[in-house]
Amino acid sequence: MASLKIKKGDKVIVLTGRDKGKRGEVIQVRPKENRALVRGVNIVRRHQRQTASQEGGIVSKEAPIQISNLAIEDPVDGKPTRVGFRILEDGTKARVAKRSGELIPEKN
Repeated sequence: MASLKIKKGDKVIVLTGRDKGKRGEVIQVRPKENRALVRGVNIVRRHQRQTASQEGGIVSKEAPIQISNLAIEDPVDGKPTRVGFRILEDGTKARVAKRSGELIPEKN
C-alpha cells in the first residue's frame, strides 16, 4: 500500500462534493479506507441512544471523506496544491507544495 500524502494535522481544502471549498484540519487518517476525518467538514446527524455516560438525541459529527476529494493548503497563498517529495541536505525526506515549492510543515 502506498503512503498517503495527507497526514493528521494538515490544513486541507475540499475539492468536490457538498462541502466544496470548505477548509479544515485533518483529525484522523484512515489509510486502509483511503479516507480522512476533517474538522468541520462532511457533518452528518446521527440519532444517539441514551447511555449511562451519554445523553440521547440527535448528534452532529464529522464523517470520513475520500482523500481524493481533498487537497493540501499551500503554506504561501492558502490555495489548493499537490504534494511532492524532496530529500533534504541532512538526508530526510520532506513534503513539498508543488504550487510554490515551499516545504509543508509537519504538525505531529
